[in-house]
Amino acid sequence: MSHLPEKLLQGYRNFMKGRYAAERDRYRELAREGQSPETLVIACCDSRSAPETIFDASPGELFVVRNVANLVPPYQPDSHFHATSAALEFAVQSLKVKNIVVMGHGRCGGIRAALDPAAEPLSPGDFIGKWMGMVAPAAEIVSGNTMMTSVERQTALERISIRFSLTNLRTFPCVSILEKKGRLTLHGAWFDISSGELWSMNPETGDFERPELD
Repeated sequence: MSHLPEKLLQGYRNFMKGRYAAERDRYRELAREGQSPETLVIACCDSRSAPETIFDASPGELFVVRNVANLVPPYQPDSHFHATSAALEFAVQSLKVKNIVVMGHGRCGGIRAALDPAAEPLSPGDFIGKWMGMVAPAAEIVSGNTMMTSVERQTALERISIRFSLTNLRTFPCVSILEKKGRLTLHGAWFDISSGELWSMNPETGDFERPELD
């Protein structure tokens, strides 16, 4: 019989003795009443940038969608499978979230792959290469800037991809209609893994700024 890795089982034991024990009533309420988070976070699946940890969220506070490089594809109502679009639709139409945050991060492997399209694919199918093809035009422009260092180019594309995803979000009718009515707000954020800094995108200029902390 196959068992979960011991480290995961020990983590679960700690969870039951610690957080679950302290928030048992909250979990039972969520089970009974259902979830009603106000914010959808679209983040990268990188293990170093978990939104629930970064925002110190309690159970039921965030609806989180994670994929490679926190990308949002454009609205494409076809017969293909669209995991991110389905989760977005559920969050907006069913849960009626009030905020959508696209959160990128530093040292993103997906962005690095987009900047080096000549690199050998990870597999014959190369799902990552095809997925990151969504930002290929921007990657080509950024990678051609020889006045920037490789780190600067990567950070630039990480932030450009956030703006790219926000633009794609607005191609979804359910998003654009509610945003125009003032019932939904879109945000961009970028997390620096090495320093812990969170940069917020200015909605008017598109610049990333560090919010003041008390």
